[in-house]
Amino acid sequence: MTKEERYKGIIGWFEANRPVAETELHYNDPFQLLIAVILSAQCTDKRINMITPALYEAYPTPGKLSKATPEEVFKYIKSVSYPNSKSKHLVGMAKMLVDKFGGAIPSDIDQLQKLPGVGRKTANVIASVAFGKPAMAVDTHVFRVANRTGLTTNSKTPLATEKELIKHIPEHLIAKAHHWLILHGRYTCTARNPKCGECGISPWCKTLPK
Repeated sequence: MTKEERYKGIIGWFEANRPVAETELHYNDPFQLLIAVILSAQCTDKRINMITPALYEAYPTPGKLSKATPEEVFKYIKSVSYPNSKSKHLVGMAKMLVDKFGGAIPSDIDQLQKLPGVGRKTANVIASVAFGKPAMAVDTHVFRVANRTGLTTNSKTPLATEKELIKHIPEHLIAKAHHWLILHGRYTCTARNPKCGECGISPWCKTLPK
């Protein structure tokens, strides 16, 4: 099977069977999405969705959050992973939005990465989900699924995986493909005991014997 055939088969299956694929994080605007994605690092979306409503209500704008202290924010996010560092990142992010970006969320990936707590993965999520850009955020799920199935070949880093996926996925599908791969890794192609018998893309998977 050629790589082109593998991509065509997997993308075709997702298009037919997962026409709707989107983030499971709850948000109402790009600022809330940015908060949620920063908090979601090494934490489940379910946990983030439990604690963000009160946080959104307390700090509805970058201006409001920029005036808070990390200690005040900590009270809202203490049940997530690494709450001390994340509370500092959130306040620092809001202050930079106010001081450098006029309170608006930048859509450019390089500009987004200047914000505290925002690495390339988070920047790609914001660019694709909030602004519809053809950006591919590579988390552990995307990395695992891409390598297991053979969509990527010997990609050792998230950046290498990102570049290879973008090279082969049609531009208009890249943002949706990000969610296809994340959700497939979260619920089917899991790290332990993957559900290969239930996997719709198994005919194109390089790991399974044919």
